[in-house]
Amino acid sequence: MIRISVVLLLCALLFSLPAVPQQAPAPGTPEGSAPQTSGQVEQPDTRIQVNVNEVIIPVTVTDQKGRFLSNLTAKDFRVLDEGKPQRIEFFSHSQKQPVVIGFLLDMSNNTRIHWKRYQDSIMELVWNLLPGDKRYTGYLISYANDAELAVNTTWDGDKITDKIRNLKPGGGAALFDSIYMACTRRELVKGEPYEPRRVIVIVGDGHDSASKKSLEEVVELAQRNLVTIYGISTSAYGFDNPDRAVLERLAADTGGKVEYPLLNIYKDTAVGTYFCNPSDDGCYSFTVGTGGYEAAISKSIINAVGSLSGDISTQYVLRYIPDVGQDEKPRQFRRIKVEVDVPDVLIRARKGYYPSGVPAANGTDISTR
Repeated sequence: MIRISVVLLLCALLFSLPAVPQQAPAPGTPEGSAPQTSGQVEQPDTRIQVNVNEVIIPVTVTDQKGRFLSNLTAKDFRVLDEGKPQRIEFFSHSQKQPVVIGFLLDMSNNTRIHWKRYQDSIMELVWNLLPGDKRYTGYLISYANDAELAVNTTWDGDKITDKIRNLKPGGGAALFDSIYMACTRRELVKGEPYEPRRVIVIVGDGHDSASKKSLEEVVELAQRNLVTIYGISTSAYGFDNPDRAVLERLAADTGGKVEYPLLNIYKDTAVGTYFCNPSDDGCYSFTVGTGGYEAAISKSIINAVGSLSGDISTQYVLRYIPDVGQDEKPRQFRRIKVEVDVPDVLIRARKGYYPSGVPAANGTDISTR
């Protein structure tokens, strides 16, 4: 009788205890190990969760005059991975797409003559692309004899512009090292490279005289890290630039483009016609040193900045999971092509990707696995 009373008492005590729900192991926690707890209630993650095998393709579509086409839908696009059509899993054309932008500024002697003209325009570009919304972040790298992370990743554009005001050109040009630094040595934003996506804007002439890294190395690194590279060339009209192909290569292989504001000043003038050469007296529409000449340069730079800003903010973003057959041989670099069911359009997108090149979205260094 006493044994029965003890059993009933224990049962009563058990049923009187408050119910405690079991917690499932956190993702990545080995089964059977205790999950980590925190004193704070974790807020739900509103970012889009993506598969690590997804490929992201920012795409720009324009007509033959360079005007953006903004009324396309997912059905208008076709993605080929090594020639094989793919199923588009995600499509976006919002002008409020999160983005992290690296501003890489050439502070070599080559930039000295036009630096003041570019300085204000670059700051306008920063304010335009970093409006104070935390969805838009950026960082500043200046390069001369060495590459320097002048301002780490931040949503506060004023921190970057304050630094730009105090920069002074002088020295060599470590362009390739600055791209390497942008891909490996700056603070990451949660969700990269999918949301926000990664963009680099180079303001320089493409010349490199001081880097330890090579062009081939940084092109591959940018492709592995899903970075789109844009350029604002500082090459002036009448000056030969043997490094123009460098900027073009960086942009073309990653899906970006290059603007040449100082080469377009006389584009719509009589210069270059059959009866007129740039060196002829009276041939220039704007005499060097006059207010009209300075205004023309400023207008051209502002137009270039506006074009890049519009391109970055109006891109279509496609994502897909590669449909690769088991019998296909693995490729180190996979070629992709984007097609649009609209005639007479220009399409700009990255040329391909490395299947194992998507870096982890945490930590302070960008991995190049």
